[in-house]
Amino acid sequence: MAYEVVRRRLEYDGALVRVRVDTVVQPDGSRAEREVAEHADSVAIVAVDDRQRVLLIRQYRHPAGQYLWELPAGLCDKPGEPPLGTAQRELAEEARLRAAVWRTLVDLRPSPGISTEVCRVYQAEQLEAGSRRAAGRTRKASSGRAGFRCARR
Repeated sequence: MAYEVVRRRLEYDGALVRVRVDTVVQPDGSRAEREVAEHADSVAIVAVDDRQRVLLIRQYRHPAGQYLWELPAGLCDKPGEPPLGTAQRELAEEARLRAAVWRTLVDLRPSPGISTEVCRVYQAEQLEAGSRRAAGRTRKASSGRAGFRCARR
């Protein structure tokens, strides 16, 4: 059962995120304020090569204050583009790869306590080199591959 929202106010409206504060009625009848980050949905790709290695991208992430190893991923921010199209575009842009086989693994909420974002995770297989033109990003990133055992640590 969803809590009843009795008041909603916008606190911040930025380029990537909007923050609102909802006043909700809890099951015991008391009221509480809940901060909500409205964020675009996203995709992530578990790209598995023919040696059963998973592709990881290393990028600087300012909120973390460091470079992180991540799955290729991106925001669903192009109007009319289905999530699979976003995943295919992101794999091409971030890793210069195409995949012949795509499978949806899971829809998950990375930060359900505060964010509206839903991330669809795909598995991509039968990888092949894509067009060098697809790498039109200006952000600096490097890539690596880890065996499943290493990636699970």
